[in-house]
Amino acid sequence: MSINRRTILLGAAAGALAAPFIRPGMARAAEFSYKIANNQPLEHPSNVRLAEAAKAILEATDGRFDLQIFPSNQLGADTDVLGQLRSGGVEFFQLSPVILSTLVPNASINGVGYAFPDYDTVWKAMDGDLGAYARGQIENAGLVVMDKIWDNGFRQTTSSTKPIVTPADLQGFKIRVPVSPLWTSLYTAFGSAPASINFAEVYTALQTGIVDGQENPLAIMKVAKMWEVQKYLSMTNHMWDGFWLLGNRRSWNALPEDVQQVVADSFNASADDQRADVMALNASLKDELEAEGFVFNDVDPAPFEDKLREAGFYAQWKATYGEEAWAILEAAVGRSLA
Repeated sequence: MSINRRTILLGAAAGALAAPFIRPGMARAAEFSYKIANNQPLEHPSNVRLAEAAKAILEATDGRFDLQIFPSNQLGADTDVLGQLRSGGVEFFQLSPVILSTLVPNASINGVGYAFPDYDTVWKAMDGDLGAYARGQIENAGLVVMDKIWDNGFRQTTSSTKPIVTPADLQGFKIRVPVSPLWTSLYTAFGSAPASINFAEVYTALQTGIVDGQENPLAIMKVAKMWEVQKYLSMTNHMWDGFWLLGNRRSWNALPEDVQQVVADSFNASADDQRADVMALNASLKDELEAEGFVFNDVDPAPFEDKLREAGFYAQWKATYGEEAWAILEAAVGRSLA
């Protein structure tokens, strides 16, 4: 599907959100009625592709499995919904592994600053040994996780006060970060003043001046209209982030094996499609975001990585993750970090 067809699919996505468990053409209610939540707006590629997956699963199971999508933190902030997932209040949840680290500490290893130079390295790692290691950690914590991680993108830095071009520009800078020790540690190493704030509250925090900046992938900048409360956008590429598709184990085990297979296959196929969508969207967004008022700045990543090394960031996280996990990360990215 071409990225330009996304708007056509929005109606389908909205229908998947609003539709009841007995849909037109269904003779009876679904045997299994499950919910999936995430923090992304309806128009984000994740929810467009989830809507396709929901339709495909409904058809492939002859109406036995019906999936409702709850975007934009409708069921609560990320940390709240993670609790709901564990208790079974929601059956599926898409979540950044760096936020998931509040429950599964080593799940965040993909978020180590400047670990990945490009997407080729990301997918080789996350579809290979590094992703397998992370999934093992997640499963050991009692959750189900699909094989394919969805793309959130390389994260960039915005500011309402000044462009961020060198590490010195982050000194004392009030920046919103997600609720995760890794993010807090990264910006503390830069001498910033990081504030952990759930995504649902970011726009207001920027608007009211609680923080002067934030960091997110370009696709999130677009759908969250960050240009309304920020001026400068620096291409720092400081972290690659994704979304694991997580499941409640009891709810998953309640599904017959044939339904499990259909659900897993559909989710993983949609993950591949969503990855292509996000890459295409990010490639086209600079001009669009500039037209909305963002002032772009290109950034040399080397001084930022050097600053993290000098501040002991890599040594700290090597000790935190442990030798085994760190060796898998360095093998995946093809170089020494610490």
